[in-house]
Amino acid sequence: MKAVILAGGLGTRLKPYTTVFPKPLMPIGESPILEIIVKQLKAKGFNEITLAVGHLSELIMAFFNNGSKYGLKIEYSKEEKKLGTAGGLGLLKNKLVDDFLVMNGDVLTGLDFSEFLEFHKKTGSIATIALNRRHVDIDFGVVELDENRTLIGYIEKPKIDYLVSMGVYAFNESILEYIPSHEYLDIPDLMKRLLSEGEKVNGFIHDGYWLDIGRPDDYIKANEDIQKIYRQLGVSIDET
Repeated sequence: MKAVILAGGLGTRLKPYTTVFPKPLMPIGESPILEIIVKQLKAKGFNEITLAVGHLSELIMAFFNNGSKYGLKIEYSKEEKKLGTAGGLGLLKNKLVDDFLVMNGDVLTGLDFSEFLEFHKKTGSIATIALNRRHVDIDFGVVELDENRTLIGYIEKPKIDYLVSMGVYAFNESILEYIPSHEYLDIPDLMKRLLSEGEKVNGFIHDGYWLDIGRPDDYIKANEDIQKIYRQLGVSIDET
C-alpha cells in the first residue's frame, strides 16, 4: 500500500518554532510527529511512502533518508514553488496508481489507516475523506426571526454538531485527471471540482482521537496527550 504525506508547509501558525525547524520534525514526546505517522503506516501494512516536501526539505530528507531504517521505502517529491495541498499530487502522476492514502504531516490520530483505505476501495468512489465529530457550545440563547422580524424560534444555549475533515484522504488514481500539473490547488477546491463534475466522494467517520497540530496550543496538547493515547496510535511507547 502506498501513502503520500504532505510535509512541505511553512508552519506559519507555529512560528517561531518553525523558523529554523520544519513542523513535521517537531517532537511529540520522544519522536517527531512525522516519524510517529511513518511508524503508524508501517504497522498498518503500508510499504511505500512519498513525502511531499518544500520548506526546509533537506532536514526532513536527512532524517528519513530512504526509509530503510523503518522497513519501508520512502521517496520525495520536492515543490519548487507553492502548489497547495492538492497541487503537489500533480507532480506524482506517473507514480500513483490504483488507490492510495494522502494525509497531512501534522496529524496525530488513532485512525486505522488500512481500514480507512479498504473502506474507500469498497465504495468505488474517486475520493474518501476521513471525518471527525466536533461540536460547539453556544453560550447564549439563539433566536430565529422571519422576514417581518417576528420571533419564530428560541433555543437556549444550543449545541451545534458537525463533521470536520481530519486532513486524511483516500484517492483513486483517476483523481489525478482533475489536478493540473504545476498549478496551485488546495484539497477543498479539488473536492468542489469533483462534486461539480458529478464524481462520487464518500466520508468515513472516525470517533477516536484526532488532533491537528496547527497552533502552539495544539502542540502543547499533543505533548500532554501522547503518554495517554499512544495505544490508540498503534505504535508502542518505546517507539514514540
